[in-house]
This record gives sequence, structure tokens and C-alpha cells, in this order.
Amino acid sequence: MRLVTHSRYRNPTRTRHDQRVSTRRRTAVVTGASSGIGAATARQLFADGWHVVLGARRVDRLTKIAAEVDGTAIPLDVTDADSTEAFCEQIPECHVLVNNAGGALGLDPVAEADERRWRWMWETNVLGTLRVTKALLPKLIASGDGHVITVTSIAATETYDNGSGYTSAKHAQSALHRTLRGEYLGRPVRFTEVLPGLVETEFSVVRFGGDTERADQVYAGVDPLVAEDVAEVIAFAISRPSHVNIDQIVVKAREQYSASRILRHD
Repeated sequence: MRLVTHSRYRNPTRTRHDQRVSTRRRTAVVTGASSGIGAATARQLFADGWHVVLGARRVDRLTKIAAEVDGTAIPLDVTDADSTEAFCEQIPECHVLVNNAGGALGLDPVAEADERRWRWMWETNVLGTLRVTKALLPKLIASGDGHVITVTSIAATETYDNGSGYTSAKHAQSALHRTLRGEYLGRPVRFTEVLPGLVETEFSVVRFGGDTERADQVYAGVDPLVAEDVAEVIAFAISRPSHVNIDQIVVKAREQYSASRILRHD
């Protein structure tokens, strides 16, 4: 594992079988990689033979996960333009970008909307995706076979009471991603949107400000997805032949029909 905090990022990639530098091993960048879907994706891509560059704010967690996957940890706050620029400048090449950084804050009706929460959700989900993708697209194109995976949510296609801050941000993030599919048609880069439903991660803990009891209720009585389920879907899309572009993958637990309709068991 290597932690890069300044200067130029190097790529002394070592194979899992020996200590020799290998230029054949391709690089995947995963944002929001310190936990949940991002961490699971880093582990899955490492298992598939990728060199993984991990970005997130929580550097202590990031370095531990990077050590597991012999990856490169670089601090990243996608809500900060300078942090994003510094992160992307330290990556010499990029074949796959997984835009995973995102999240929700609160569960409030429109009439009681907290603009600070809304601003954070839009900065993280929408502008964060914009900043990282914009910066790395030239390197993805230069790779000759790039792939952008954007993890949105079923909230990108649905609305539900008290969730407009998050659903509006995810709708916008999805629109950004789908627009790129048309703008780069004919270029050597693929675009896949992954839309998970209920996934048991730290998502709800963050949404409810650390209230773990309230967060646990979100998953009560149902067998939800776990981060590894989504990571496997991401890896599947990446592993398809270059001429195959999976535009969208919606993945939900069997008991979940929609964002607001879930079959719960006692």
C-alpha cells in the first residue's frame, strides 16, 4: 500500500505474484473508497487483477483498505475543488473510474428543507461527480479503452416523501452521467450507471447524523443488499468486452419493489 499526500503520484505497481514492476496491470480509480460500496469495489477489482487508486476523506480508513489491496491511497474530498484537482493530478493513467462518493443528509419534507444539507448533497453527489469525471476523462480517453462507472441510486428514477434533497441530487447526477454517454459516443470510453436500492452500509448512519438505532430501522425485517453485491455488479460491467456498453443496471433486494415499497418480515 502507498499513501500519496503530495508531489507526483508514482505507479510502482507490483503484481500479486512477484515484486517486479508491471506496466501491464491497469489502473482503476474508486472514490468514496473508505467504506461501504467503495471499499468493497476496491477489494473486488484488486481480486480481478486491477491496480486500485482509492480516494476518500477518512485517510485512516483509506490507508487500511489500500494496504489490503496493495493499492494507492490519496486523500480526496470531492466537495473541495482544490482537493479534487490535487487528487487527479497525482494519477498518471486511468482506465476505469468508479464515481462512488456520495450520500444523504436528513429526511425532511420540502417545507422544512435545510439548505445546508441540500448544498452538501448536491456538492457531494453532483458536483463531486462532475469534478472527478471532468478531470480524469482525458486520461480515460488516452487509455484507449476507458470506462466510467457512476453509482447513483434508485432515487435517481423515483421520488419519495421527505427525500427530495437526496432524490433531486441523484436525478441530477444521473442526468450528468447519461449526457456523457451521448457526448462521447464514438470515443474509446464506456459509461455505466449502477442504481442500487436498499444496501446495508453506513449510508443511513450518515443520513441520520450518527443515530445508529434509527439507521438500523431502515433495514429491519428485510434482507437487504450488502456492499459486496453492488461491487460484483460493478466488476461484471467492467469485465465485459470493450464493444459492450451496459448503460444501466438497477439492483435491489428481492423484497424491495421500490424506494417506498418494501416487504418486511416480523
